Amino acid sequence: MVSGSEFDLRTGDCVQIKTPLEIAETLDCNGMLESLPFMPEMIEFCGTNARIKRRAEKTCIEYPGGGYKIREFLNNDSFVLDGLRCSGAYHDGCQRGCTIFWKKAWLRKVDAQQPTTSVERGAKEALRVKLKTMASPSTYVCQSTELARATQPLTRNRIFAKCVAEIRSGSRSVIEMTKLVVAPLWRKATRRIPRRQLAGSLKRTPVGNLKLQPGEWVTIRPAAEIAETLDQRGRNRGLTCDYGMSNHSGGEFRVRHRLDRMISEATGEMRQVEATVVLEGLNCTCANVVGGCPRQDFIYWREIWLKRIPVAGSSSSLSAEQVAMK
Repeated sequence: MVSGSEFDLRTGDCVQIKTPLEIAETLDCNGMLESLPFMPEMIEFCGTNARIKRRAEKTCIEYPGGGYKIREFLNNDSFVLDGLRCSGAYHDGCQRGCTIFWKKAWLRKVDAQQPTTSVERGAKEALRVKLKTMASPSTYVCQSTELARATQPLTRNRIFAKCVAEIRSGSRSVIEMTKLVVAPLWRKATRRIPRRQLAGSLKRTPVGNLKLQPGEWVTIRPAAEIAETLDQRGRNRGLTCDYGMSNHSGGEFRVRHRLDRMISEATGEMRQVEATVVLEGLNCTCANVVGGCPRQDFIYWREIWLKRIPVAGSSSSLSAEQVAMK
């Protein structure tokens, strides 16, 4: 359990991200601190102020084969800052938009009125050349790919202790944490009930190419229609449509961005993605993990699970959908 003295940084506190020189002094020869990379995309935030969204007591990690595990960060001193995500600019345009983790050594607590610190371009470049983005010609290095090394296993008792710590640090309210504990336990208890499993019967699943663009509005199809696009494992071309996603059926959402390429957390390889988008306001709630996870990864939506909402006066309609079998 984290001692009270370690809660000097709490949810809502204003912090300033340290200068490139200060951060460089914390990094090893691979540009990491306790195996967590400081990525080139993070340099643009140096000298700026941000608010702590929550302490990252633990995180989900994807392993080869699609399985997930919950683990805790080494030294238990990582944080999530409000609104700061990876742009993928230095990782060949990866579009996952991952939440960035920040080590305490990279932050300083400041007053909300504290002005930002000016950072010279030369200082940014000096830090950038020390940072590693490739492990080999075909595999990338980023915080996502290194999470297994930057974390350690958690026992069941330790997981519940983390839940208490998140309440004490202000990262979660009692009500919020109660839901994050009860929901995954309920899902586990009811996972064999047919209605809890969204799955289809296809051997080859279809592609629905709407060619959606950022800013367009869509409606999420009913669960029954989504099931018609899935195989027996509940996947469309390898992408799972979790039962919880269908709870948004009928909702109207705006397209945040397309997902055409992304780095695999499990392998570090760049994957090309087809007919998939991210919708604003729909993030992973981590409902399968006791106590939740701070990452709030974007949910990926196959376009075949969506209906475009035509703009008034536009000739576009659902008849424009192009569906092809693979």
